[in-house]
Amino acid sequence: MKTIIKILLLSFIMMPAFIIAQEVDIIPYLKQIEQGKSEEVKTKLTELKKDYPNSANLMFLEGVLTENAQDAVAIYQEIVDKFPKSSFADAALYRIYSYYFALGLYNTADKYFTKLKKDYPDSPYIKMAAMNKPEDENIQSQPMQSSDNADEENYKYTVQAGAFTNSDNASRLNEEFIAAGMKSFVKQKNVGGTVFSIVYVGKFVSRENADSFLQIVDKQFNISGRVVEIEK
Repeated sequence: MKTIIKILLLSFIMMPAFIIAQEVDIIPYLKQIEQGKSEEVKTKLTELKKDYPNSANLMFLEGVLTENAQDAVAIYQEIVDKFPKSSFADAALYRIYSYYFALGLYNTADKYFTKLKKDYPDSPYIKMAAMNKPEDENIQSQPMQSSDNADEENYKYTVQAGAFTNSDNASRLNEEFIAAGMKSFVKQKNVGGTVFSIVYVGKFVSRENADSFLQIVDKQFNISGRVVEIEK
């Protein structure tokens, strides 16, 4: 955390004055967080948001203060989508990358790393992200193996993302997951004479990792999935 905040401070100091003037200066608050004064900053953030409701910098500060990782990632994603030229957009993108990497979702993380390099070629976070990438490049072909690093036969859980009577709808959702770097597959199931196309995404050894991933896909793809055991 301290290293990231120090880089944020350095990056912000080097920015042109006209950019700084357009946004709320959150550097003092990041310093306070580093000093363990998060509660004080939360109180100040509430006041600042009333005066600057559309501040991208305050959105980033809110993300830093958000304890729930999934909620924080949603905030960072909004910054990247709506304020790509803001002062902390590259920092937000790096935090999204770090989150997916920590979950072992390496292909998804790699897509964010690629975007970081393409959209912010001078960002100091590129070097930090590169240091975290696994040495074994073969790991990149296993985006959903989770941090357990288990063999295929040891996977026990997956996320059921949807059940469709129209196979085209199932195919579209499946393709969306694959495009996002996630491992997805479709199975047919006959229920009372009706054939459903069931879309599954992810394979996990632990229920805990599957539950964490469920929150991600529910928010990112606006679905209501559920964790199920993989049928052998």
